[in-house]
Order: sequence, then C-alpha cells, then structure tokens
Amino acid sequence: MIDVLVVDDDFHVAEINAAYVAQVPGYRVTARAHTAAQALATLERTPVDLVLLDHYLPDETGLTLVRRMRQLGHHADVIMVTAACDVTTVQAAMRHGALQYLVKPFSFAGLRGKLDAYAGLRRTLEDVGGRGETGQERVDRIFGAFAAADTSGPSLPKGHSAPTVDLIRRVLDKADHPLSAHEVAERTGISRSTAQRYLKYLEHAGRISLTLKYGDTGRPEHRYTWVAVN
Repeated sequence: MIDVLVVDDDFHVAEINAAYVAQVPGYRVTARAHTAAQALATLERTPVDLVLLDHYLPDETGLTLVRRMRQLGHHADVIMVTAACDVTTVQAAMRHGALQYLVKPFSFAGLRGKLDAYAGLRRTLEDVGGRGETGQERVDRIFGAFAAADTSGPSLPKGHSAPTVDLIRRVLDKADHPLSAHEVAERTGISRSTAQRYLKYLEHAGRISLTLKYGDTGRPEHRYTWVAVN
C-alpha cells in the first residue's frame, strides 16, 4: 500500500481529496493536516510515501513546507494540489522537487491519473534494479515513467482507462521483442479486440511504434514496441 498524507487548509476539501484517494486501489490515507505545522508533526510520527500538498496554508506556503521537509530529512514524495497556477509557483514547485502538479478544481479522474502515474513510477523504480540496462537507459526509464503512465488527461479517448494503458505499457516495456496484439492480449489478460483498440490509440498518440512482420501468407502481422519517453 502507498501511504498518503493529505494537506489542505480547508477541512471539507481535505475530506474530499482523502475520499478520492481511498477509491484508488493500492492507496490509503494515513493522515490529514490543515497547516504546515500539523503536516510536519505528522511526518515526524507517521511513515508516509506521498504528500498531496496545497500551496495556500495558513502558517506558510506549501513550497516552504517542502523545503523544510527536505531540510529535516523527510523524503516523502510530493504532488502539489492547489489553485495556484502562476508560472512562478509552478516553476518553484519543480525546483523544490514536486513530482507533479494538479490544479484545482479537478475531477476524480484527474487525481486518479496522477496517482496511477505515481504508482507506475514506483513500479519502474523497483523494476530497473533487476534489468541489465546501461546507466543512461535506466535513468531515461525512471524519468519517463511518470509521463508515460499519466495518460488520463483530456487526450485519453472515452472508453479508455489509464490503468489499462499502464498495463499495456508495462507489458510492452518488459518484452524483449515487439509484440503482436494477440501476445499483448495474452500477457495482459484483456481481450484481443480491446488490445487492438488500445494499441491503435497508443500508436496514433506516439506512445508505441508499429512494425510489420511478413510471414508465408503474405499478410503482414502488426507488432508493437513501447516508445521510451525522454
């Protein structure tokens, strides 16, 4: 389970965000905080993997809190969840080490996309240690993992889900050769028609590359490879 601390000065908003998190498999909210001081006190006594952090807190800003967290040796990852969307604040969040930035108001799908992507990043970090990749290949996979998995935004067509996209990504990414739609369906457990539908979307989106394998029948077989995000 991924343990989450929800930090928001509005009690009602904090409860809504916590309820959203609770609906995502693999996540649980271990605590809520409404000030920076409460958040730091929680981090001192409770192990946390991820902080969903508002910027506008009554005692200090969220970005100041992130800086203090690092100074005090708290290494929990941070996703900013805030109405602050000016370039200066967003840029500062990046410099302070926030992994992602979600602008209020947002939908459950918007938050779930970030959480699914974060879970994908953690899987990638666990996976790269056991693969015989060069240093640069390993680094590229880590830095590309979040962007590759975060496909729940407006560009994702109706009827497509981020978890299924991430499942296909992981199967293609781990394969040692290009896969056909039939092989993708077998390895993911989804139907062949569903696999073909997702593969077609991912190809058009530039997420995968398509090659043709010619056999004895003369009709080429479509085979797919995941395109690394650099």
